[in-house]
Amino acid sequence: MQDWSKTSAATQQVGVLLFDGFSNHCLANTVEPLRAANMLSGRPLYDWQFLALGSGVVTSSSGLQVAPHQALSQAQGDMLVVMPSYGFQEHSGWKTQSALRAAKRRFKSLIGMDTGSWLLAEAGLLDHHRATIHWEELTGFSERFPEIDVVRERYVIDRNRVTCSGAMAAFDLVTHMIGRDQGQALALEVAQLFMTRESARSHTGGAGPASTFVNKALAIMQENLEQPLSVPEVARRAGRTQKVLEARMRADLGATPATVYRRLRLNLARKLVMETDLPVAEIALRSGYDDPSAMTRAFRTEFGRSPRALRR
Repeated sequence: MQDWSKTSAATQQVGVLLFDGFSNHCLANTVEPLRAANMLSGRPLYDWQFLALGSGVVTSSSGLQVAPHQALSQAQGDMLVVMPSYGFQEHSGWKTQSALRAAKRRFKSLIGMDTGSWLLAEAGLLDHHRATIHWEELTGFSERFPEIDVVRERYVIDRNRVTCSGAMAAFDLVTHMIGRDQGQALALEVAQLFMTRESARSHTGGAGPASTFVNKALAIMQENLEQPLSVPEVARRAGRTQKVLEARMRADLGATPATVYRRLRLNLARKLVMETDLPVAEIALRSGYDDPSAMTRAFRTEFGRSPRALRR
């Protein structure tokens, strides 16, 4: 059962270890959801630093240059994200292995993004764990490291080792972790913000019939914010019964369909409050409330302050 609403007190410290040849796409899909989570929650949930083995500028595969905040040897935190991407074999020498083994003692979890799994494996940090890697490298990875349970998945979380198959999967992984640590309501809003395909819950990583059904139900809700449907009608249009819809959403998102639908409508109201000069009465109508006072009460309950207070 997932948590719909959850509060984590301490800011999570994230180190992103970059190597020459790293993917801009993978980097953006890692840090942008964290930035969005901070912005949408109004709290510093995550703080990240760019790291390198040395002190020089790191250059991506497409020429983007990043000046690291500090060297890996000086950093510590909750998560270390290892991101070599292209040309990873050139970085798999003893210096990298030694640096990663030392970092294991300073970071609570290690995350191999894209081909970062290979560097973690070379350092012996994935032994006896389930793991994945970019699928183009999957066969070679499995043959090179028989002590690792290699699986063809978008991402794998096995205790304090996390591996991810590529840039698109990085977004799903990070939003999954946001949902796990901060609640599914925030993860849902982050996914919506980036307009991802089936964004309502792509972060859960599900690909089965139940996941497709929940995605469809959420898409129906999203398309009908100004004129909300009843929950039974949402279920009917999604091709299931209301009972099945209730059960699946509770299991996947930790909330009832009514709660999820209300949050989607209030997310729209908050966006209109922050980004337009529309009067509250008009915002209420656009988010499915005939009574502005009812919308204001729901808004205050959900976000802790009224629309007018937020706008000020």
